[in-house]
Amino acid sequence: MEEKKLGLFSRVKAGLTKTRDSIMSGVSQVFSAFSIVDEDMFDELEEALIMADMGVETSLAILDKLRERVKAEKVKEPEAVKAMLVEEISASLTGNTQPFELSAPAVLLIIGVNGAGKTTTVGKLTKWYKSEGKSVLVAAADTFRAAAIDQLEVWCNRADVTMIRQAEGSDPAAVVFDAAAAAKARGIDLLICDTAGRLHNKKNLMEELRKINRIIGTQFPEAQKEVLLILDATTGQNALQQAKLFKEVADITGIILTKLDGTTKGGIVVAIKNELDIPVRFVTLGEGIDDLQPFDADMFARALFEG
Repeated sequence: MEEKKLGLFSRVKAGLTKTRDSIMSGVSQVFSAFSIVDEDMFDELEEALIMADMGVETSLAILDKLRERVKAEKVKEPEAVKAMLVEEISASLTGNTQPFELSAPAVLLIIGVNGAGKTTTVGKLTKWYKSEGKSVLVAAADTFRAAAIDQLEVWCNRADVTMIRQAEGSDPAAVVFDAAAAAKARGIDLLICDTAGRLHNKKNLMEELRKINRIIGTQFPEAQKEVLLILDATTGQNALQQAKLFKEVADITGIILTKLDGTTKGGIVVAIKNELDIPVRFVTLGEGIDDLQPFDADMFARALFEG
C-alpha cells in the first residue's frame, strides 16, 4: 500500500512539473531580488502569485496571513519568508478537506463546457469505479453534441460498462429517466450521467439540469447524488469563471480538474479551493484511461513544492 502511494506521489509530482516551475520560478525571482523583507517585496510576491493563476482574492488572502506571521515572528530574511509562503499556500489547500466517498446506490451528474474533457473523464470514471469493485451504468445524456454519444460508447466498451443511449438530439432527461430505471432494476451501485456542455444559454441549461435532478429524485430517491463539474486546468482563470457561472445554475458538490499535467496553470486549484469552497475530487494527469487520480490535498501540496 505504501509502495502504491509512493508511486502515485511520483506521478502527481511529475504531472505538476510545469505548474511547480511556473509558481516557484516567479516566487524565487522575487526572493533573490530582495535582501530585506519590506512592502516592496510583498508587492512583487503578490504579482508573482497572481501570474501563477492563484487568483487575486486568494493571493491577497495568503499574503495577508504571511504578513501577520512575518511581523509576529520578527522574520528578517527573505529566504525564511519563502518557506513560510510555501506553508501558507499548502495550508490554504489542505484546510477543511474531507475524503470523497460514495455509498451505493449513487448517481454522479457530470457537468461542464464542451472541450474541458467531460466525455473522456466520464469514461475514466467508469474504469476507476469499476476497478474499485462497483457495478457501473452510464447515461449518455449529452445528446446535443455531435458524436458525443459514440465517443462515450468507445470509453464504455473499453471499461466493459453498459451505456444507456437514445438518438442524437433527443431529450436528455428521457435518457436519464431510462438509465435511472435500469440502474434501480438491476441493482447498480453507480449511475454516471454525462450531460450537455452548454453555458451560452444559462436559462436552458438550468431548466435541463432541474428536470434531470427531478427525475433522479423521483426515480432513484435512495441514491446518493453528487454533481461534479469538469474544468480544464489549462484555461487557468477562465476555469474559475466557468465554475462561478455553473455554480449559479447547479448545486455543485465537487470539481474534476483535467489536463493538469500539460499546464503551467495548476495554481488554479488553490484559487478554486479558496474562492468557491468547492472541493476538488479528482484530477487527470494524462490522456490514458488510467490517468484519473483522486485528489489528495496533502499530496498535491507536497508535490507542488518539493523540488
